[in-house]
Amino acid sequence: MALVIVRQSAGYHRWKARVRPYVYLAPFLVLFVVFRVLPLLYGLYISVTNLQLGASGAKFVGLANYVGLASDLRFQTSMLNTATFTLEATVPTLGLPLLLAVILNRGVGLRTVLRSVFFFPVTLSVVTVGLIWDWLLDPLVGPFTYFLQLLGLPTHPWLGDPTTAMWSVVIASVWSAAGYYLVIYLAALQDIPSQLLEAAALDGANGWQSFWSISFPLLRPVVLFVVVIHIIGAFQIFGLVYVLTNGGPADATLTVVQYIYLKGFQTTFDIGVASAVSWVLFAVILIFSLVQFRLFRERTEY
Repeated sequence: MALVIVRQSAGYHRWKARVRPYVYLAPFLVLFVVFRVLPLLYGLYISVTNLQLGASGAKFVGLANYVGLASDLRFQTSMLNTATFTLEATVPTLGLPLLLAVILNRGVGLRTVLRSVFFFPVTLSVVTVGLIWDWLLDPLVGPFTYFLQLLGLPTHPWLGDPTTAMWSVVIASVWSAAGYYLVIYLAALQDIPSQLLEAAALDGANGWQSFWSISFPLLRPVVLFVVVIHIIGAFQIFGLVYVLTNGGPADATLTVVQYIYLKGFQTTFDIGVASAVSWVLFAVILIFSLVQFRLFRERTEY
């Protein structure tokens, strides 16, 4: 009898140990399902209807919204602009912070102060960053215009020219995001055992050889993380473009997220099409993320 009671008690404790984590997670899981999963599924449902903002009802249209995107020139322009921004911003956004992290990690004086200076733009809201760069690039009263005039060089409407508007957005984006990646890289560099670098130095390796042969291979998991979150964020850029150019001039900086906003809430109020574009964007980001994990997986295994 005592043995049965002990077994029952042991079974109860095992069951309690298995259930307890889910009890603690329950509040988060409920909120996650209500505010994440259900809206996601509802958005998928809306994407196969002709729902209009403010309309009383919606009809099922199947994949018509998705098929219509193939002939939507403005949607195609927004996709191309988003891809262009992602490609143009990737190298400076990821390379510059890594370079600065390597320099700061080598014992540069005032490292704490410089790290704070570089990280400061990250603390600013996207609207603040947009307003700062809108003023800096202003063709009439902006500092860039003043210095060009001071040097006797011609001024330029950076945000008003389709050939330079996207580069202007890229520069503002790099300025605002580089400090975040700098801190990540710097933390990863400081986590590398100093004995490895000292051994390489004793073997005659210079700074570049030590970085390329020791530091960079150990940074690959961090580089994967940075690349993935950067590309996900780049594909979803909206606020900075909205403040600086509002998608102009002539849709030269129109991004996918801004197109979703315009389609659903400003122009045609077509929520069905906007939801379809959202799911296309989700699929693109998912594919890119999976490809990146696939490419880096073998290289990040030690």
